[in-house]
Amino acid sequence: MRKLSSLIVHSYKWFLALWIIIAVTLGYFAVQLPSLLEGDGFRTDGEFEEVKDELNETFNFPESTILILFENQDENTISTTLDKIDELDTTSNIESPLDNESMRKDDRAYAAVHFDDESLDMGKVIKDIEEITKDQNNVTLTGAPVISEDINKASQDDLKRAELIGLPVALLILLLAFGTVVASLLPLIMGGITILFGFGILALIGQEMQLSIFILNISPMIGLALSIDFALLFINRYREEMHKQDKAQALMTTIQTAGRSILFSALCVFIGLAAMSVIEVDIFRNIAIGGTVVIVGAVFATLTLLPAILYLLGPNLNKWRVIPTDKDTTPRWRKFAQWVMKHPVIIAFLSLIILLIAVIPVSGMQVSIPTINSLPESYDSRAAYETIEDTFMSDQESTAYIIAEREGGWLDKEGLEQMKDLQEELTEPKIVDSVNTLYTESEIDSVEKLNASLDQPQARKQLEPAIEQFIAEDKLMIPVNLTVPANSQEAQSLMTDWSTGEWEVAMKFGGQPKFNQEIYTEILDKIAYTLAIILISTFFILMIAFRSLFIPLKAILMNVIGLTSTFGILVWLFQGGHFGLNEADIALILPVIVFSLVFGLSMDYEVFLISRIHEFYLQNGDNTESTIQGLANTSKIITSAALIMIVITGAFAFTGVVPVKQIGIGIAIAIFIDATIIRLLLVPSLMKLLGDWNWWLPFSKKNQKPVRTPEHH
Repeated sequence: MRKLSSLIVHSYKWFLALWIIIAVTLGYFAVQLPSLLEGDGFRTDGEFEEVKDELNETFNFPESTILILFENQDENTISTTLDKIDELDTTSNIESPLDNESMRKDDRAYAAVHFDDESLDMGKVIKDIEEITKDQNNVTLTGAPVISEDINKASQDDLKRAELIGLPVALLILLLAFGTVVASLLPLIMGGITILFGFGILALIGQEMQLSIFILNISPMIGLALSIDFALLFINRYREEMHKQDKAQALMTTIQTAGRSILFSALCVFIGLAAMSVIEVDIFRNIAIGGTVVIVGAVFATLTLLPAILYLLGPNLNKWRVIPTDKDTTPRWRKFAQWVMKHPVIIAFLSLIILLIAVIPVSGMQVSIPTINSLPESYDSRAAYETIEDTFMSDQESTAYIIAEREGGWLDKEGLEQMKDLQEELTEPKIVDSVNTLYTESEIDSVEKLNASLDQPQARKQLEPAIEQFIAEDKLMIPVNLTVPANSQEAQSLMTDWSTGEWEVAMKFGGQPKFNQEIYTEILDKIAYTLAIILISTFFILMIAFRSLFIPLKAILMNVIGLTSTFGILVWLFQGGHFGLNEADIALILPVIVFSLVFGLSMDYEVFLISRIHEFYLQNGDNTESTIQGLANTSKIITSAALIMIVITGAFAFTGVVPVKQIGIGIAIAIFIDATIIRLLLVPSLMKLLGDWNWWLPFSKKNQKPVRTPEHH
């Protein structure tokens, strides 16, 4: 850090020039990012993907499907619309309600427009179809490609809305902290540069791998909050040093002190992101990549661009004072700290009671994979999908698809016998409604009769459509209709039993029930590794930093309690539908993302506080006085930094995409609990109660108090 600080002071113009080049170059790519994002990121390598590919390639299932809802439309309008869509020459097949009575009911009908070409630009296809339907009332597009496009659009709108809410409030907090316009604007500029950097790099990554739509909100949420926090800490320290020495020396000291804190903070968040990426589901790896990129941008900008700007500004940093700030709030915080030290037992007890009450709703947490309800209700594609679902489909049913492979094919007598055995075995579970095979399609019940029909040329010709539907050389496709929803525990348990069971032939399982089972299983199987990486890494980092056994144990315990209480509040808010929120399950990704991110963020505040306490303890050997001094000297900056984080992430409460809303609110609540109940009340109370045991480390020769000298008195 010493070499970096010296380099920046002597070459600050070169760093400014470098960042102008970076901003222009990455800005060109950054604007392309939204068009490169697709899908919700809920994908994992497994049988579901293998079966899906097999269904597409071997059994002609479509790559994607757009649904068109017709309400109060005559047959001529439906026919004309579908003919025009067919003329686009991009579809592989169109299922029309005019040919299929099950797609019509009362004054409603829907068509399914299928596409086989994987290379198609579905965004352009959707626009072409919308051009055909735009002048027709009560004709609405929906289906997975349309919903994906709308979530992308909603995410962009949400990001703008969150910025319009969060950034002005953040500026107000910065003005209250710094008092001057120039100093207050710099952290926001750093935030903008970080997002530009992050989006530009992610756009380059997005050209090589698929990135989730949710990156568009979650990455800026992390990047803005962290970069503004980093800049706040850096500028605050620089202003302190400016009172003691010239601007060059002040900047070098700031880089060597605040710079180290920023690197440690980034390391804590990196650990959480790395731990999250252990779970092999695309959304977690995408967020880990997106988070890592914006954090690298935030650190790089804060340690190079910000010092260069500060050196250029010099005393002008304090220009345009608009709020007269109190130069020293330490005495007020010292009184508060002394009050906490006088009542440690009652404060610790009441703090824990409040947190444990908030934990209670966690027992009723219901998690689910975000689906159509991720999209705001105002979008026509959501309303149309729900209408089709309510009118023509049952949300209490689902279908699993099985690919069975047998050497020698399925159309000899032995193959037909095995097909019959499979059909009967698959029908046994209570939640199986029906199993479709060549037997059910041909309405021939026995092996002997079906074998005889296949031996007769004329009968076989009549069976060819059914054979093509279910059989392709050695592979047999078996749809299994279940009486329970795909996300039910019963469906997932059945998929697990079948996947781990012993079968006479090679079997692969797919369909929505299998998709849900694989996602849930992957998370449940890996969550322990994620938690272990975070907790163990944090423990050893803090133990080495403070040469203490109890400090890291206490910090980890406080964070776990705080985060668990956060999840309890989220359950109460969303599942209970309080404060005007629509009732919704907790997004499956939320506990993992919030825990992984906030654990690192809140640990930063812990380190900032304990470092100052430790610094004073090494000087005076008095645990109580050191805690008072540490709390008094850090509370203002911790509170300001936490408020910035709460405002930036909490602004996403006003967005429409439900998982993003839940993550934003979750991080804001967690930081609020951490910066108030835990950091200002619980931690100092426990520091007082543990006394010198706070600084005990087994087998260490430095467990004793420092020797007091006259200068300590």
